Amino acid sequence: MKKTIFVFSALIIALLVLFRLSRYSYVSEDISVELTIGSIAVIFFLVGIYINKKTLHREKSKPTQIDHKKIEALGISKREYEVLILISKGMSNKEIADSLFVSESTVKTHVSNLLLKLDAERRTQAIKKAKELQILGQ
Repeated sequence: MKKTIFVFSALIIALLVLFRLSRYSYVSEDISVELTIGSIAVIFFLVGIYINKKTLHREKSKPTQIDHKKIEALGISKREYEVLILISKGMSNKEIADSLFVSESTVKTHVSNLLLKLDAERRTQAIKKAKELQILGQ
């Protein structure tokens, strides 16, 4: 984090110096306007490449292994686990029912059972606890 702050601070200072030099050069008529604008554009281009390398090429975190023993220990059935996965994808009860070919009241029952077994009050809290228990992938 400190390195990022240092890099951006140095970048801002370099840009300020460049703007001052370009203003001085323009006033003293040593450099044309096109050359000044071109040099600023090149610097912004290089900064963009640097930021792209830093943000897009980060090492991706390894997916967490799902602990099937914890799923069994909590007493979560296969169907309840399927519902949990679909909840984590942001699906509504109706969408889950359509996806699993069951009624919406069956989905509500599964959701209620999941909330009890995960000791959660809301669906989002259940997803958070499931991720903490490593029974749901990141």
